[in-house]
This record gives sequence, C-alpha cells and structure tokens, in this order.
Amino acid sequence: MHRRLALSHALTAALALAAGCASAQPSYTISTQQLQQALAERFPRSYPLGGLLDLQLQTPQLTLLPERNRLNAVLDVAASGALLQARRYTGAFDVDFGLRYEPTDRTIRAHDLHVNALRLDGVQPSAAGMLQRYGQQLADQSLREVVLHQLRDKDLALADGMGLQPESITVTPRGLLVRFGTKPLS
Repeated sequence: MHRRLALSHALTAALALAAGCASAQPSYTISTQQLQQALAERFPRSYPLGGLLDLQLQTPQLTLLPERNRLNAVLDVAASGALLQARRYTGAFDVDFGLRYEPTDRTIRAHDLHVNALRLDGVQPSAAGMLQRYGQQLADQSLREVVLHQLRDKDLALADGMGLQPESITVTPRGLLVRFGTKPLS
C-alpha cells in the first residue's frame, strides 16, 4: 500500500514537472563576456568617410541597460583626414542601441542606434560641431548591424526540433536572454 502511494506521488510529481517544463518558454542566455569576445573578433575597424575623415574604432566596452532593454557601447576612436587638417585626434564614441535577431545567419545585431557623444580631444570647435552633427550618420555607417553574437546549430538544435525560433531578446543584468516562440507555418 505504501509502495503504491509512493509510486502514485512520484508519478504525480513527474507529471507536474513535465507540465511545468512544457509551459515554460524555452530560452538561451548570452553572457556579457560572450558578447565582449564576439566584438573583440570584429574590431578594430576603419571607416573612411568620403575622403574627409577616417575613423579607427577600437573594441567597444559594453554596459548592459536592462531598464531600457538596450546596450551601451563606448569605443576609443582615432580620427584623421582633410576635415581635421591632416592631424590625428583621439577620443571616444558613446552609443546606445537595441538588438534584433537576423534569422538568415542566426545572428544578434546592433539596431536602432542612438549617439550619446562623439568626443575628440583637442579638436577645434568648428570641427567638433560638425562631428556632433554627423555623429548619428557616423554611427549608422560604422556600427549599425554589427554582429554581437551568432547562434550555433548546437545552440538551436533543441529549439529547431521543437519547431521554435528566437522570438525576443531581453537585456538582463547578467546578459541577453533570447526567448523562443513557435515558428510560423510556411
């Protein structure tokens, strides 16, 4: 009798656990360290801008902004070119951005960039003003769609087998939380 009761309780617990797991939304977490490593592979980068300016961007330092579901990146920058009278200046480029998933190559990319500041130490006020006016265009050219992470086949194997795909990306204090939802029927 006790054995049947114990087996019954065990079966009930297993069914409850299975039901709970089935109702939980599957997810995948990407740590800040993984994001930094992925960016380190893609930087430094050089951006010549119409023969007037050449920007050298170093690896961004990321800060998670979970309260806004965004990331902040501060990049060391070196600039030279005709706009700066052939002198070289260094400074910082500070941007915030959202994230989007690109299903064609299974990447998470920077998207919806907002420039907080583009500062070059020692630049004349007229050139500094021009840089600030074109800061958003510079960010769009240099950072828009930068790949922050690529999901591997093994990362998605279980989700693919269950007919799921990445549905949302949430910035958390520990990294990015990718949640999966049902794939649309083709």
